[in-house]
Amino acid sequence: MKSICVYCGSRSGNDPAFAKLAETVGEALLERNLRLVYGGGKVGLMGLVADSVLRGGGEVIGVIPDALVQQEVAHQGLTQLFVTRSMHERKTLMATLSDGFLALPGGIGTLEEVFEIWTWSYLGYHQKPLGLVNAAGYFDSLIDFLRHAGDQGFVQGSQKDMLLVDQDPRSVLDRFDSYVPPPSLASLRKGQI
Repeated sequence: MKSICVYCGSRSGNDPAFAKLAETVGEALLERNLRLVYGGGKVGLMGLVADSVLRGGGEVIGVIPDALVQQEVAHQGLTQLFVTRSMHERKTLMATLSDGFLALPGGIGTLEEVFEIWTWSYLGYHQKPLGLVNAAGYFDSLIDFLRHAGDQGFVQGSQKDMLLVDQDPRSVLDRFDSYVPPPSLASLRKGQI
């Protein structure tokens, strides 16, 4: 594994634990000599993760659509900044550049990115690990909802197994090293299991 895509908020949130988490994630990436791929902004948790990696001498690749360059205040101090034409192009490039995906607290954009990359895994478009860092219980309600969706027959156990959850980003990254993807929909349709 060489690169980890981090999805997180363009805001810092109300709990100081979120800002601390962003810096800890940067440190964890540096410890493992992993390149950061992220949304390219210099504000919020996005900026804090990037700055943490940069302070430690790590490599940071930002990917931001041209429509958000001003709105999200594109980070100008990165190793490399890609400016895309659309959000679809942004997300595709981030996925292509990454060997795994880590989600921190964030808003609807972060959640959308998590669910899309998770769906891509289930559909067999990639076999890369995806983790949620559940700092300060931020994702507790989402995890409860996913359990409920499973109880109602909409989210299968194999789908839930694709999402690695822990409060500690280092633990999630450790689990990435031994990740074996469960069967995807593509393999189910081909009768491979």
